[in-house]
Amino acid sequence: MKNKKGVIYKRKNEILQELYKSKKVLVDDLAKMLHVSPITIRRDLDEFQAEGIVERFYGGAALVEGALSADPSERSDGDLAQLCKERIAKEAAGLVQEGDTLFLNSSSTALLILKYLKGRQVTVITNNGKAMQMDIDPQIELVLTGGEVNWYKKSMVGDFALQMLRKLRADKCFLGVSGINEDGEITTAVLQETMINSLMIEQTKDMVVVLADHSKIGSQNNFVIARLNQITHLITDEKADPKLLSALKRQNVTILTAPLD
Repeated sequence: MKNKKGVIYKRKNEILQELYKSKKVLVDDLAKMLHVSPITIRRDLDEFQAEGIVERFYGGAALVEGALSADPSERSDGDLAQLCKERIAKEAAGLVQEGDTLFLNSSSTALLILKYLKGRQVTVITNNGKAMQMDIDPQIELVLTGGEVNWYKKSMVGDFALQMLRKLRADKCFLGVSGINEDGEITTAVLQETMINSLMIEQTKDMVVVLADHSKIGSQNNFVIARLNQITHLITDEKADPKLLSALKRQNVTILTAPLD
């Protein structure tokens, strides 16, 4: 299985290299070059389109301007981290239904969910100022909490943001976090956001979903947001330590694992 995933990763990376160099690719040319079927190439390009990397046209795809800031042949650990975030966000978006009202916190992973909500009429309430820069579906109603701006993260915090959240209720809440330890403590590295995250959980009627890539599972930061028994779902990626996930499952939380292929 690991070997198969490695082959898929290599193929997709080679497609990205061609896009980086040529800006446009054709399905038939890639299929011949990589010795796979056109159906496989079309599926890969469809996934890249869902991630905002390409725009599909009949028989091929064109690179979206600015989607690849560096040569994919030089992909690093940072690229893997971004891939994990994208896959987790896509998995999270699958939990969203038409008409939902959502809380998204200031994490970069939670923000990426907006990319995968195409064609759904939902209301998104967030303290993430970067949401204003996202190319989101016009059916999404975006509500910012307001508040004091944390300039480093472009997040909105403080009493004003808290007062706004106390007046609102959401069906589902999606929180990116800094760590989840084996005891089920969910933590963040930013003191100002501790109360924001905790209040979002408190004001959610239905589903509370924590988003944490494999590097966050088993780690701990300074400020506790909540305990695992306060959430309903944890979404991580397939590189997460199985032993740690087994320990967390015993705390009655649904764990979803996003594939990276």
